[in-house]
Amino acid sequence: MANDLKRRDGLRIFRPLAVLLPLYILVPLVALLFITTPRALLGHLASGMAMRALFLTMRTTLIATAVCVGLGTPVAYILARSRFRGHTLLDTLIDLPVTIPPVVAGVALLLAFGRRGLLGATLDFAGLQIPFTTLAVVMAQVFIASPFYVKAARAGFEGVDMTLEDVAGTLGASPWRVFWTVTVPLARPALIAGTVLAWARSLSEFGATMMFAGNLPGRTQTLTLAVMSAMESDLDTAVAISILSLLLAVAALLVAKRLAGAGIIRI
Repeated sequence: MANDLKRRDGLRIFRPLAVLLPLYILVPLVALLFITTPRALLGHLASGMAMRALFLTMRTTLIATAVCVGLGTPVAYILARSRFRGHTLLDTLIDLPVTIPPVVAGVALLLAFGRRGLLGATLDFAGLQIPFTTLAVVMAQVFIASPFYVKAARAGFEGVDMTLEDVAGTLGASPWRVFWTVTVPLARPALIAGTVLAWARSLSEFGATMMFAGNLPGRTQTLTLAVMSAMESDLDTAVAISILSLLLAVAALLVAKRLAGAGIIRI
């Protein structure tokens, strides 16, 4: 009883302070959403710059998300199901793109895959020039977004009861079949949530893309880069693109949060 009273007193103390940060986040978003009318918003989104950036962003983020899923699933499964020398190192490496500045990531990509980079001579010999192309946009998005998928997928795999996999194995199922018929269906909600989070992070990527792919309209100019360009000449279009990006990000986050709210993953 005494502990309950102390806990309630603590809540009374922190409630007023707990309002400050949410308000600080909410006020700029409200200002962004209510600065224009829906008709004006649609009109500015129909501009050539906005449509080119939107189509390019949708194409590159979908490809980047697919790459994150394809390359990230084996890593997530290994991290979830085994402990080996270098496990912590691998886990840290996967997390690193979350903590390093995106601009630094872009410079690193340029120094690795640029014409004078670490692999530049090999790529040039093969006739490949990656920087300042649409492929560079995808690569930057994968670099930044992949940890979000791997973390969610790992949590999903860790939540699967290994006994069920063992039972399937004793019934004659191969490891590959066990993975696709038992593990993946049970971890599917977390895999979906991770996919959505990776797509949302790809959508908002700016720094690495700017450094590695540039800001070429119709070629490398994504929605976030289009906002920067529009700010120099057309504030209304910049606001419209910003609102569109915000709405897409909110929708993606709500889907992921709904899965997390069901106890599938933690965000």
